[in-house]
Amino acid sequence: MTITADNSPSIYVSGRWITAEQRESEAVIDPASGGEISKVPHATASDLDHALESADIGFKEWRSTPGDQRGAVLHRAAALIRERADSLAAIATREQGKPLAEAKGEIIGAAMILEFHAGEAMRIYGRVLPRPAGSRSLVLKQPVGPVAAFCAWNFPIINVVRKISPAIAAGCSIILKPSEETPASAVAVMHCFVDAGLPPNVAQLVFGVPDDISRHLLSAPQTRKLSFTGSVPVGKHLFSLAAKTVMKMTLELGGHAPVIIFDDCDLDATIDTLVGHKFRNAGQVCISPTRFYVQEGIYDEFAKRFAAQTKALKVGPGVDPETKMGPMANSRRPDAIEAMVENATDKGARLLAGGRRLAGDGFFFQPTVIADAPLDSLAMNEEPFGPLALLRPFGKIEEAIEHANRLPYGLAAYCFTQDARRQAVLGEQIETGMVCINNVRTSWPDAPFGGIKESGFGSEDGPEGIDAHLITKAVHSN
Repeated sequence: MTITADNSPSIYVSGRWITAEQRESEAVIDPASGGEISKVPHATASDLDHALESADIGFKEWRSTPGDQRGAVLHRAAALIRERADSLAAIATREQGKPLAEAKGEIIGAAMILEFHAGEAMRIYGRVLPRPAGSRSLVLKQPVGPVAAFCAWNFPIINVVRKISPAIAAGCSIILKPSEETPASAVAVMHCFVDAGLPPNVAQLVFGVPDDISRHLLSAPQTRKLSFTGSVPVGKHLFSLAAKTVMKMTLELGGHAPVIIFDDCDLDATIDTLVGHKFRNAGQVCISPTRFYVQEGIYDEFAKRFAAQTKALKVGPGVDPETKMGPMANSRRPDAIEAMVENATDKGARLLAGGRRLAGDGFFFQPTVIADAPLDSLAMNEEPFGPLALLRPFGKIEEAIEHANRLPYGLAAYCFTQDARRQAVLGEQIETGMVCINNVRTSWPDAPFGGIKESGFGSEDGPEGIDAHLITKAVHSN
């Protein structure tokens, strides 16, 4: 479970690893104990300038590299991630807190994305348009240029892969700033790319004061695209910085996922599925089901059984094989959830399970279920991003859809019904980028992952993830 010297938090600029001993640094905290794990170095302004220069050089080289060679690097990186899955999972669990089984699942998902993008690197097509003899019109797809990418701490392996993989598959270079709270996970992934043969100028890895780094990178003339995964407020801030140079953007922001449960669902399977998915990663997931709208005829039964299964979840350190939910990732999160629970109960909600921190070290909070959550409560309007399930009854489908679409978020939604016509209506009318019907899996390597409204725009994964790193050019000749 120790972080090895090779994977210790470092920045990677121009093919050189720079450690915390060589730069100002900040502490990395173990969420299960509250103790310090290591130090993460902060990149200087000079480091960022070197990263930009390297990314510019790397782009000019990499854009001309054939697709099969780019794909070969991705395939090798995927193989290394699979080979190192146990050590990667141990690092991610220690830094982020999730159970080891969840961390391993995240790692396999990251390898699958790499493998898919490796194939897509060979399928970046343009087209030839029909013209009179002697004339020709081409539509070309070309890499946009150096990418500045920023990602959150909640999935410290797959978030990093989701940024690097499509960029280099498309022929771009990238400067990545992962979270300072999970740096060794990002470093371990970057070692996989380096060991897979990725040229040193193609990918750079930096840490530091987030606002300083984002302002520096997004104001630089070399940067041609912003890619960000994180909260809505930070996404809006980065959007405003990137808009000054009108660069291409992909923003995967927060969510507040509605779940609509009809009285004809398979209640046993629905509850089993939703309890596990709700409290995965302690609810610190942008697509986590949060607002549960349950049809009146089964509302009381659903609430009783959902709360009972929630109470049975074992909470503890992620390294314990019996643990079903680990700690929250940092000291800020228990405070936020506690305030939301208090606000909801003050407004008349019923607390059915949890609602309190766990005694002892670390950032543990009980998995929590609230029934009759008032629409004006804080948690029903702002993303909880934690182990909090909010239940409300509804009568007709129109009411459920209205509630589902009420907020400015639009990332994921979940529906459970056996009625085929109802399924079609829900898929059509719910305002989210992803809708799951009788299942909870939103993430597939070959499918677009992204939201609408204030949950962002653009897609990761699928062919759309590659296309987000391409520009379209028309060439007309006689």
